[in-house]
Amino acid sequence: MTFPVQILTLYPEMFPGPLGTSLAGRALEEGKWALDTINPRDFTTDKHRSVDDTPAGGGAGMLLRADVLAAAVDHAVARMAEQIAASNTVRPEPVEGPASPALHASTNSAPTVSSANVPIIAMTPRGKPLTQARVREIASGPGVTIICGRFEGFDERLFDARPIEEISIGDYVLSGGEMGALVLLDACIRLLPGVMGASSSGDDDESFEHGILEYPQYTRPQKWEGRIIPEVLRSGDHAKIAAWRKQRAEEDTRLRRPDLWERHRDAPDQSPSGAQEKDKDKE
Repeated sequence: MTFPVQILTLYPEMFPGPLGTSLAGRALEEGKWALDTINPRDFTTDKHRSVDDTPAGGGAGMLLRADVLAAAVDHAVARMAEQIAASNTVRPEPVEGPASPALHASTNSAPTVSSANVPIIAMTPRGKPLTQARVREIASGPGVTIICGRFEGFDERLFDARPIEEISIGDYVLSGGEMGALVLLDACIRLLPGVMGASSSGDDDESFEHGILEYPQYTRPQKWEGRIIPEVLRSGDHAKIAAWRKQRAEEDTRLRRPDLWERHRDAPDQSPSGAQEKDKDKE
């Protein structure tokens, strides 16, 4: 099933951008995900096609208007509903045996999805930090609609009136939400079925998948500028290699990302099997 993506942006020419190349680009060509852009200017009502206005109470810059953005969001929701309805109606009935009838389209042949389950996300520095866990939730869902902020941000009433999730990709400010949308999409697309290739790609020991950073990696040549690949990685002893990698991942997380380490220590369930991970911090 295709993962539909809708982008609300004043600069639709920025998409797919880098997502039109490499793994994401190939996945787009193969129909693993689909891209539509919606320009909020198409929902303005004045002759100047104004999407912004001055902040109430004064202040620098301009704000995106709630009425214009809401009209664009409502259009996006309706269009997503049409796309999902179309995908639901072409799902074939499962074959149960040799005597089963030929495949044919049916709305009752498989579990259907609803546009109500498609998140609407606004890229804004005021949002909650994007996490790998949230990325996985989005990628496993029926699609996503992303609103790209511009100027000084949004009229807050937009979020009061529509079910929009505010997300930030970091504690810094960009000139617009388009780059944040590209980051979010790249993180999601690589997790779609068939995009990464090997079943282990994109998960297992990647940074953040288990709440900590990934261990350091090495490859050929064995010796480079006097630096040699750690002996344990050349030993062939898989148990020792796994232990070394776990230790280095924990050490690097403690040193580089103490915020992650604190959350990792406090979380009761860190291993893929659900086993309790005990705090091994010796400091």
